Amino acid sequence: MSQAENYVLEMKNVVKLFPGVRALDGVTLRVRPGTVHVIVGENGAGKSTLMKVINGEYIADEGEMIYKGQHVGKRTIQETINMGISMIAQELNPVGIMTVAENIFLGREPLLMKGIIDDAAMNAEAQKILDDMNVPYKATQQLRRLPVAGQQLVEIAKAVSRDASLVIMDEPTSSIADKEVEILFEQINRLRARGCGIIYITHKMDEVFQIADDITVIRDGRMIETGPVSDFDYDKLITLMVGRQITNLYPVNTTPHGKVVLEVKNLTRRGKYKDISFQLHRGEILGFAGLVGAGRSEVMRAIFGLEPADSGEIYIEGQKVTIRDTTDAFAKGIGMVTEDRRGEGIIPAASVKENASIASIRKYLKGFLIDDKAELAAAKASVDSMNAKYATMDQQIRNLSGGNQQKVILSRLMLMDLEVLILDEPTRGIDVGAKKEIHELMCKFAAKGYGVIMISSEMPEVLGMSDRIIVMHEGRKTGELLREEASQEAVMRLAVASESTT
Repeated sequence: MSQAENYVLEMKNVVKLFPGVRALDGVTLRVRPGTVHVIVGENGAGKSTLMKVINGEYIADEGEMIYKGQHVGKRTIQETINMGISMIAQELNPVGIMTVAENIFLGREPLLMKGIIDDAAMNAEAQKILDDMNVPYKATQQLRRLPVAGQQLVEIAKAVSRDASLVIMDEPTSSIADKEVEILFEQINRLRARGCGIIYITHKMDEVFQIADDITVIRDGRMIETGPVSDFDYDKLITLMVGRQITNLYPVNTTPHGKVVLEVKNLTRRGKYKDISFQLHRGEILGFAGLVGAGRSEVMRAIFGLEPADSGEIYIEGQKVTIRDTTDAFAKGIGMVTEDRRGEGIIPAASVKENASIASIRKYLKGFLIDDKAELAAAKASVDSMNAKYATMDQQIRNLSGGNQQKVILSRLMLMDLEVLILDEPTRGIDVGAKKEIHELMCKFAAKGYGVIMISSEMPEVLGMSDRIIVMHEGRKTGELLREEASQEAVMRLAVASESTT
């Protein structure tokens, strides 16, 4: 057996150029069959670009790809799938109106005579895959009815069902909780046991050392270091990723708490949450913790007018308000960054400037015309205050890294006259360097007198950033903890509780 055949995949000296950017600069990657090869690096380091070269979405400008001992040239994504390479992308692209089974078998549906899809066979096979993976959904459910975590599990089921020799997982746990992570890791171990090579991209350092056989660090489009997991520890990995030491990942909010800016009384939505009450003070960072399905996001979406509650009351600075939609919410000084950054946050084809200024565009109107200079100046000042990295303000936001997209969304809210800022999974899919900057921005918003609410599924983030933590379980508020009372054990006890302890 030749050296090349010892690897399921080799990428040699790969270069990928975009206008003005050398996204990949001579990257080499070798993946052994039956192993998990974790790739780490900051947002914008080139990880996802390399994966898109592997799956055929991008064509490399230089370098070569060898798969199962054979040189591979230009091809389509479907041809790559047919070769036995499957990819779970960071940004999900499900077909919401289709069923779970239709999404799993999209493009390779079982057929009856005359090319008619065999729905019964497809549903049965999809249900078997879901049951084998312990995924608690029905094959016949419409995908858009599932939460983001559920849609991610369906993407994983799709990849597993293809019997691939190489599976690429780009941030597969970014929107799922511990229970779903356990399901994913079970599937990874199954794939590894049958000789499948797995490329795994994550920003969660605990996952790296839990799942990796080999690690490659990429920074600024270059391969910095590669080797077995035993060659690395946490501090070394962070330093290699960012090129500097990271300290104080969770800065303490030192802003004194002011008056109550937001009060929620007995907020209820049938089947989602019941009798949710809490207060938020100016200058406070209030964390919401709980397992997936606890109802945290649904409560915040009601406050922001995305999914209004059936009953309950909302008060801003002591005044009862009616919030029927997001226009009402903005008018009352409530802004929100949702967990679905791509679907509900950014406008992918629009520019950085347009994404920053769109919610406050009325400020730049002169009669019926927009004052372009004033809009650009305000948008640029706000984006720059977030330390976002971009080429020009006319650059499409979809070409920015996830962390920089999030900063542009925050800059949009900074341009508005807000009292309350709601952040739902604000650092999901963001590297450790950008995560620290987002945390610092949260403190900056608190220092401006905003009341800040943060939902996070990452326990260290909840504990590290929150002045006070409200915990929910199955649509109920089960407890409330001050910073000095909070611990992982205390939060988890409340997160699995069935009745309120307050």
